Amino acid sequence: MTATHTYASDVAFSPAVKSIQARKGSREGYAHAEQRGWRTEVDENLAAFLADANSFYFATASADGQPYIQHRGGPKGFLKVLDKQTLAFTDYSGNRQYITQGNLSENPKAYIFVMDYAHRRRVKIWGEARVVEDDEALTTSLMPRGYRARPEQVILFNIAAWDTNCPQHIPQKFDASDVAAALAARDTRIAELEAELAALKGKKAAD
Repeated sequence: MTATHTYASDVAFSPAVKSIQARKGSREGYAHAEQRGWRTEVDENLAAFLADANSFYFATASADGQPYIQHRGGPKGFLKVLDKQTLAFTDYSGNRQYITQGNLSENPKAYIFVMDYAHRRRVKIWGEARVVEDDEALTTSLMPRGYRARPEQVILFNIAAWDTNCPQHIPQKFDASDVAAALAARDTRIAELEAELAALKGKKAAD
């Protein structure tokens, strides 16, 4: 949170936003919410949420304010908590456009949006980010073990504020791996029940 912010939520609730909230009747409610305070540090709930995430969206903007959003994916927990205010992830080699890195070189402000479709939850994280190149030890420590990707650099994200959203309008979706596991468990149970039924029928015929 910068020195110009009275509340952590001011990172999102600019004077222009508050003016529209007042005009549309939601300012009073959000005024109470901002006094309770958005969170500025990682707590147990956020750490657990991120440890289970295998996907998120990373937003940056150029010096003149042109926004850019890029998807980041990996094994669960690839977005790591370094300390209560710092997140980090390995930036894998991709299409080599380097839009995110270019934006961060001239504007450190960034935003992470994590969606959990299966449980209809989402987390919004505001902050600043920087790219770390040529730090082999840091890159190795953040690289998910056994993941088939080529690490190119690391992105460190310093948290200014974070908040959650209600589940309204979030469609429920499931990862293919989770669906496959559920179907496998179902098929195993069906096979067990069929075996039990066959055994009972065999016993009845013998009697």
